[in-house]
Amino acid sequence: MSEQVRFDPAEILNRLARSGVRFVVVGGLAAQSHGSPSSTDDLDICYARDQDNLRALATVLDEVAAIRRGLPADAPAMPPLDARTLRAGGLFTLSTRFGDFDLLADPNPGLDYEMLAVHAVRATVHGVPLLVASLDDLMAMKRAAGRPKDRIELEILGALREELDRRGPPADPGRRP
Repeated sequence: MSEQVRFDPAEILNRLARSGVRFVVVGGLAAQSHGSPSSTDDLDICYARDQDNLRALATVLDEVAAIRRGLPADAPAMPPLDARTLRAGGLFTLSTRFGDFDLLADPNPGLDYEMLAVHAVRATVHGVPLLVASLDDLMAMKRAAGRPKDRIELEILGALREELDRRGPPADPGRRP
C-alpha cells in the first residue's frame, strides 16, 4: 500500500459495528467528537480481547485489507492478523483500503477496553453509533503519551473540560421546572 489512500473512517467504523466488534474510539476522532477542532488522519480504537471479539475484529481486518505499516522493507514475514496474533500483541499500526487504522489493546496509562467502556460516552461518529473514550480518559492518554502533538491536544481538551465544567451538568429533559 505505497500509494496514498483517502482516509475514510466511516467505512471501517461501519464494518466494525456491523460485525459486532466491541471497541471504544480513542485518539483524534474521539477528541473531535468531544469538540476538538484538531484534525486526524487515522482511526484509533481500543478493543475487547475476548476470543469472539478478536475473531470478529480479525474478519474486519481481512475485509479492509489491513497490513502492518512502518515496517522496514527487509522485515521478516509477519504472522497473519488473526485472533491469535491480536491476542498476543498490544499495538498494531495498520494501513487499510480506507486509511490508517491503529489498534491499542491497553492504551497508557494502564487502560483497557473494559475500563474505557465504563466511562465512555455514546456518540455517533461518521454516522455510526458507538462508544467514544471519555474526555477525562482521553486527557489521561494524551498526558501519558507526552509527544508534542499530544501536549498540544491536551491543552485543547483541557479547555473543553473547563468549558463543560463551567456549564455544569446537562439539564434533565424529564425534570419539570
